[in-house]
Amino acid sequence: MIYLNSFNLTPRDEEEHFLNSFRRTCYDSYYPFNFFTSDKQFERIDFSDITILCGSNGSGKSTLLNIIAEKLKLDRKTAYNKTHFFDPYIKKCHYELSVHDPLQLKDIKRLSKIITSDDVFNHIIEVRERNENLNFKRELIFNEKSEMDRYGWQGPRGFNADDPQSMKAYTDYCKKRKQSGSRYVRGSIGVDERTYSNGENGFKYFTDSILPGGLYLLDEPENSLSAEMQLELVQFIMGMARFYDCQFIMSTHSPFLLSIPYAKIYNMDNSPVSVCKWTDLPNVRIYYDFFKDHDCEFDEI
Repeated sequence: MIYLNSFNLTPRDEEEHFLNSFRRTCYDSYYPFNFFTSDKQFERIDFSDITILCGSNGSGKSTLLNIIAEKLKLDRKTAYNKTHFFDPYIKKCHYELSVHDPLQLKDIKRLSKIITSDDVFNHIIEVRERNENLNFKRELIFNEKSEMDRYGWQGPRGFNADDPQSMKAYTDYCKKRKQSGSRYVRGSIGVDERTYSNGENGFKYFTDSILPGGLYLLDEPENSLSAEMQLELVQFIMGMARFYDCQFIMSTHSPFLLSIPYAKIYNMDNSPVSVCKWTDLPNVRIYYDFFKDHDCEFDEI
């Protein structure tokens, strides 16, 4: 499903008009002004249901995703680095949607988002911190239960049925007496959130975050994923695009993701930026030549 048909970056004449009217000389760079239209000769990008941006570091892949995400006001979890000129640049960009019904657009926007590597790593850290807090609380409650089993009721003699705090303290005491330590702790604070390896966490984050009927911008989703997990992500993305009305725009260096059949690939290293086959990308040719040079070693296996 294609929701975003095309995106027009700030035209060169508008860039020149803005920069000529901007008289301050304290800036060394006006990025992203002059980057795409002048250096890359790139003013318009047309999308497929799966569109991939490929290029070397500094080619503008992540910048372009951030520009699109900000212009469409997509949900994002992690802030990104942007220059003083980002907002003026975004205001001059334009896009074309294939959907015009207000209710449908509202549903699409509710689901759509940009997902970055920082989102995945932050999720891993948050799970770890939550589990550490649970461990701390668990030790406190175990100690309380042990003292109660050893010394009995430590509250005031008797209790006041009209006092909510007194009633709660006595109710907790009765629960602790009736249950084992492990059962009481589990009922009080729950259990640890299951932890996975970084790669498993990364893959799970994508499968939990990507729902049917949305537009998803993925910035180098292969980070932290093994080759096997990258292939699983390929199958997941293809399935969500084909059967669940999702559209994907992503940046990647991964030959596995680049090999997705029928994906539209933009080589961000070319000037002008152009659509190409994944097998023609310099990044992929490096892998090809490397394995070809070591072909005889594989024959020995």
